[in-house]
Amino acid sequence: MMSSTFPPSSPVRGLYGITPEWDDIDRLVDGIAAASRGGMQVLQFRRKLVSGARKLAEARRLKDLCDRLGIVYIINDDWRLALEVGATGVHLGRDDGDLAPVRAQVGQGMLIGASCYDQLALAESAIREGADHVAFGAVFTSPTKPLAVRAPLSCLTAARDCRLTPNGADARRPAVVAIGGITPDNAPSVVAAGADALAVISALFETDDIEATARAFSRAFESSASTPF
Repeated sequence: MMSSTFPPSSPVRGLYGITPEWDDIDRLVDGIAAASRGGMQVLQFRRKLVSGARKLAEARRLKDLCDRLGIVYIINDDWRLALEVGATGVHLGRDDGDLAPVRAQVGQGMLIGASCYDQLALAESAIREGADHVAFGAVFTSPTKPLAVRAPLSCLTAARDCRLTPNGADARRPAVVAIGGITPDNAPSVVAAGADALAVISALFETDDIEATARAFSRAFESSASTPF
């Protein structure tokens, strides 16, 4: 029996948008609203090219927007910023330090995601240290990170066998996130392999009709028997 019978502990599910590096914050707000109308359920604020007061202001504005839209709001890399703006969670990569001290700082109320690349062992370690969702990729060639390591879809299937709690009636598993080169065309195969969430940047936000694209991604969950919904 597939491990999908055990529900993920995290609300990180469905279409998971990651912000592009747009300086026009009004354009970004409009794009996020359009993606939400199309079914996007999670947004990660990923801003590499600005810092300080400007980054804080942008993070706060998107937090307010996500609250109004009912979207799970994740901050990339920076748990201190996540705490400051009251984000739903933080996503940590390999270079962002050990996860356990972050969990101790943010408490149990904040979601923590961890990049696991193509390594199930990293997911198992992250879960022991307090992560509640784990991300694998690139599952396909990524236009954002063309040199990123490729993660086979089998990683997603295997990750669904990880447990946050012991097996039994109340067993819970981490949410499984896939990232890298995902499009509406290949999304169904990723969901069928075990992804609870599809993380995308350009394939969502760099399209002519963001709302329609979001709907196309969301249909991958509606059509898959492995969906957690």
